[in-house]
Amino acid sequence: MITVIGSVNMDLIATTPRLPEPGETVSGPDFATAQGGKGANQALAAQRAGASVTMCGAVGDDAFATDALALLDDAGADLTAVRHVDGPTGIAVILVGGDGENMIVVVPGANGKVTADDADRAVAAMAKGDTLVLQMEIPDVATEAALKAARAKGVRSVLNIAPLTDAVERLAPLADIVIANETEFARLSGQPAETLEAARAELEKLHAKTDQCLIVTLGGDGVLWAKDGAIEHVASLKITPVDTVGAGDTFCGYLAQGLDAGLEFSAAVHRAAVAGALACLKPGAQPSIPLSAEVDARL
Repeated sequence: MITVIGSVNMDLIATTPRLPEPGETVSGPDFATAQGGKGANQALAAQRAGASVTMCGAVGDDAFATDALALLDDAGADLTAVRHVDGPTGIAVILVGGDGENMIVVVPGANGKVTADDADRAVAAMAKGDTLVLQMEIPDVATEAALKAARAKGVRSVLNIAPLTDAVERLAPLADIVIANETEFARLSGQPAETLEAARAELEKLHAKTDQCLIVTLGGDGVLWAKDGAIEHVASLKITPVDTVGAGDTFCGYLAQGLDAGLEFSAAVHRAAVAGALACLKPGAQPSIPLSAEVDARL
């Protein structure tokens, strides 16, 4: 079983031929809304991958609240741990450029009201050996409480250190598995890596220092991971991206499902990498998350 404690958003997405420079206004041909929030995205990815998922978080009392949970509800996720609170549901304003790259502004709304008590209750309902998934879009006190409770109970914890905050140095060591992109990993290692070889060298050094399971997602360059003294690279599928917004969250959810289902670690990472790549082929965060059959067909 997988529990995800994290954010629930509605995404407001504008597509432009190119992303604007600071102070610049550009015209965009398309606008759409889609379900999002890193927590909800990862929960849906794990559910579509084949897991039974409980989502813990908060939505507001506005018109976005029901819509933000719609795809999770349709997929059969357990939403009883999602509280409805006064105020707005979280939103993300997303600009997607013609090359598939994106810029995002997140307004937390109800996500800022997720508490340490919410986290404690969610972990208390889990069993030893279950998998807990966390990100950095809810208050640090809730994430920290969840990580500590998981360690005490023997629950596997997966922390995606996005979006990057000043709490990362305190929270990352509490997790069993840490997932970062290139920028986030540079914060952990203290050394930006310009090439795949440099990233591998930095990962090897940090893993030797912490003995922690670490995963670095590198976009088109695939994934690097370190576990139990082993360092491996997984190549990415060769694709032409449409929208990269949901790729990292898809990777995290698929990885959690694979590990929770007992897949060997390298196989779980490979499957998650394929899923993350396929998520780049459609617009939107949650609508782009592939079904397990689509992923398995590309393995």
